[in-house]
Amino acid sequence: MRRRLTYVVIAAFVLLATGASSTFAARGSGEQTLVFNGHLLADAGSSSSLYVDVNGGNRLALKKLIGLSDNQYFAVDSSTQFLRWSHGVPTVVGESNLVAGDTVSVQVRAPRTSTLAQITATAAARVADRGPAPGHAGRPLWLFVGSLNAPAASGKVTLHVQSGNWLALRKMLGQAQDESFSYGPRTIFILWRSGVPTVISPSQLKVGDRISVRIRAPRADSLQQAEQVPATHIGDHEPHTPS
Repeated sequence: MRRRLTYVVIAAFVLLATGASSTFAARGSGEQTLVFNGHLLADAGSSSSLYVDVNGGNRLALKKLIGLSDNQYFAVDSSTQFLRWSHGVPTVVGESNLVAGDTVSVQVRAPRTSTLAQITATAAARVADRGPAPGHAGRPLWLFVGSLNAPAASGKVTLHVQSGNWLALRKMLGQAQDESFSYGPRTIFILWRSGVPTVISPSQLKVGDRISVRIRAPRADSLQQAEQVPATHIGDHEPHTPS
């Protein structure tokens, strides 16, 4: 009886050990999040990959780079989420908003045992963009609010300015109310509906809409100089702006 009990106990330990080994093996080869931090070496555009100079990341990601170049192409596709971070607030943007020099963090889900080539060929789950100089904004904010006079075109939006922040309004003294402002590849266009933001293209702005234009430019600039600086953000019916 004791001998049979001993065999049962041994068999139980063997089963437990086998199960534990399977669990550890599954964990070891299961999907992990690899994070690669660096700077974009080329504008993203609508490419199927991002060219990044990697200078940081999580431990697993950096281990994969040992002995290999730190300049890598990372695959992206329609499932990849692109986020632009500004003052701690993320905004969903299009891939084309990512340009050379931006600080980015590329997150890829892949098995732990994957090679770097396999990882970079797997479409990133998320790419976070913190602009060319993440951190505290180096230039003051100019905020202009008004109605859109004409469709956005050729990198310009024209507003009948009706409000703004103190800096913008002070620069407007003695100037015409109808002013043209610049935008570029880094400019984010957001349409607000019931407080919910949606990324749009410049062509989706409608004449007569209430538009807010945010520019980061030196305080000493003239209105005309600030108007040549591409806006960081253009909002359509943005809430909580001066009316």
